[in-house]
Amino acid sequence: MAEILIVDNDKYARKEIRAFIEGSKYRFLTIYEANTAQRGMILLKQNRPSILILDISLPDMDGIKFGRSALQLYPDLPVIVVTQLKMFKFVQEAINSGFSAYLLKPLSKNELYETLERLLPVGLNREINQTINGNNKFSSDLKNPIESAIQFIQMNYGYSLTLKEVADQVYLSPSYFSRLFKEEVGMTFVEYLSFVRVQKAKSLLRFSSLPIEIIAHNTGFSNPGYFATAFKKIVGKTPSEYREQFYFQEQGGGHDHDKKRIRTL
Repeated sequence: MAEILIVDNDKYARKEIRAFIEGSKYRFLTIYEANTAQRGMILLKQNRPSILILDISLPDMDGIKFGRSALQLYPDLPVIVVTQLKMFKFVQEAINSGFSAYLLKPLSKNELYETLERLLPVGLNREINQTINGNNKFSSDLKNPIESAIQFIQMNYGYSLTLKEVADQVYLSPSYFSRLFKEEVGMTFVEYLSFVRVQKAKSLLRFSSLPIEIIAHNTGFSNPGYFATAFKKIVGKTPSEYREQFYFQEQGGGHDHDKKRIRTL
């Protein structure tokens, strides 16, 4: 799941980490906070995060021990220690425990960003980079204008795109471009754009727990209602039904209270 769990009894440290994340390209990730190991373990079991950020000094359990318990639950979970403790023995314990990073307070936001870039799943990072930054390396091939248009759409699906804007990119009049696009692709420009956006949304629905309205926005849909309509027309399910389907496949089934929780995401 595309979630970050912060376990630290210092509320100002949690607030700082949250502010850094919410001020970055990772601002669409869901963030959970806990001030004790006990609360952290509950959240850890309820929401399988993509990253665990913890302090070694917790009021009810040694942070190293908590991190080890987290790795027993999820062996591939990246664990980032953020602490004021600079002693080598703690660094060594963290390394020997299989933790992924050891960062010192006061935390550098650039160091945090570099660590997240390194540790978050590659596919999720690619989706985030495409959505936030777009791609400015497009070059039109005048001999293959429709192929070039498809490339441009794939690069910029998260933005508001019009037929005229894409036609301009391949140096064709809108009317001729529209006719040629339908002939070569078998879909109208609008149909193809919706298709691409829905395919991107399917990936985020399956591999992240981003709220549906955020996924709608990130994949270029003007509002969640239109997103749901377009998604169901192409996939045959609503976005929440599609997400629920894969959640229960991964969990091997589930109880009614679990279904209720998923529908609220």
